[in-house]
Amino acid sequence: MVQIIPGIQTRNACSLWMAALVLGLVNAFIRPVIWLFTLPLTVLTFGLFALVVNAFMIWLTSRLESGFEVQGFASAMLAALVMALLGIFAFILFEWLMMDNVHWIFIEQHDSIRVFNSVVIPWVTT
Repeated sequence: MVQIIPGIQTRNACSLWMAALVLGLVNAFIRPVIWLFTLPLTVLTFGLFALVVNAFMIWLTSRLESGFEVQGFASAMLAALVMALLGIFAFILFEWLMMDNVHWIFIEQHDSIRVFNSVVIPWVTT
């Protein structure tokens, strides 16, 4: 991503790995709180505000990790967009490698009885 997006720089590969670790920690601990506070705005914008939250997490990572620099919020926003597109591509690739539908399994609680449901997300079927 450093080579793709102008305005994002890193000193070396070690700094990039540290930035990835810091971003993972920021996403694990700070992002849920931000999501909670920005939930009404995210719903109002049909989820597009999630890109702004992700850009803020990238910007915050650059402030916490000295070897990873983001020059401006626009670069962080572009990085969030690239990361979202890579996530969509990875989802499609995963489904293609599975050669079938992707199944999302979730648990519902109904009167002390656990119900396991499976949601099938169909792909192109012939």
